[in-house]
Amino acid sequence: MSCRFMRMMVFFDLPMLTKVNVVAYNNFRKFLLRNGFIMMQKSVYSKLVLNNNSTKLLREQIIKNLPPAGLVQLLTITEKQFADIEYMVGKSNGKVVDSMERVVKL
Repeated sequence: MSCRFMRMMVFFDLPMLTKVNVVAYNNFRKFLLRNGFIMMQKSVYSKLVLNNNSTKLLREQIIKNLPPAGLVQLLTITEKQFADIEYMVGKSNGKVVDSMERVVKL
């Protein structure tokens, strides 16, 4: 039996208009964290899984814990594909404030 590492990514856009929505959002986010997902962005979480069987089991768990409203998307890719992600950030400010003007001595 060969092991083929996979990466599951969960993308979600959940409403935050009412207290019930906020509770559902927090519960879903806590579920992801308890199950080993790592936050990549505010509403993008990923987890390394062992193989296709593991992804099927985890998918079922996610379905059981879906919030009542909003959009949740699931993407499964190989670890090699995930490793090819390019991280890009905006232009750096380049303006570094280096003064002792606001130093507070205790």
